[in-house]
Amino acid sequence: MKKLLLGTALSAALFSTANANAADYVIDTDGAHAFVTFKIKHLGYSWLHGRFNTFSGDFSYDDKAPNASKINVTINTKSIDSNHAERDKHLRGKDFLNVDKYPTATFKSTSIKFDEDGDEADVTGEFTLNGVTKTITFEIDKIGEGKDPWGGYRVGFEGETSLKLTDYGIDYNLGPASTHVDIGLFIEGVRK
Repeated sequence: MKKLLLGTALSAALFSTANANAADYVIDTDGAHAFVTFKIKHLGYSWLHGRFNTFSGDFSYDDKAPNASKINVTINTKSIDSNHAERDKHLRGKDFLNVDKYPTATFKSTSIKFDEDGDEADVTGEFTLNGVTKTITFEIDKIGEGKDPWGGYRVGFEGETSLKLTDYGIDYNLGPASTHVDIGLFIEGVRK
């Protein structure tokens, strides 16, 4: 009986410690310490790089139970920036993002699976773009975590995935080398 009570007390202590470490974070877009980027091949000869300048999001993370983490991101598709005004105007139009009809893209995680070291994970979730929702997976790396100079606490991750354009109703012919776009998510979260 003593062993059973000791085991129950130990389990309760571990459970309460794990919950005490759970925290909610807001993605630090105000300080420009987060980025949503993209790259796509241009004719198979080079890469075209860009980013979305306006987005927001939050996530929960517990280093003692990282697989219970969650993330939500909302991207303002009008904020696409490929460093070329005329191209960006085309990208905002009906051939690509159709931003007047679909002004946002969203990602909401459904599962996160970290490796044993807690440094790498597969983040799976629902990504909605151009009015189409698909399940995608990001491979992410934990960059680090700790106190910042202003009395806060931060944690950062980076990840990338590849999306097939036609899966999201984008069938503009960019050539056989440009059927997919790579999306990068680089986030630093500030504990709430």
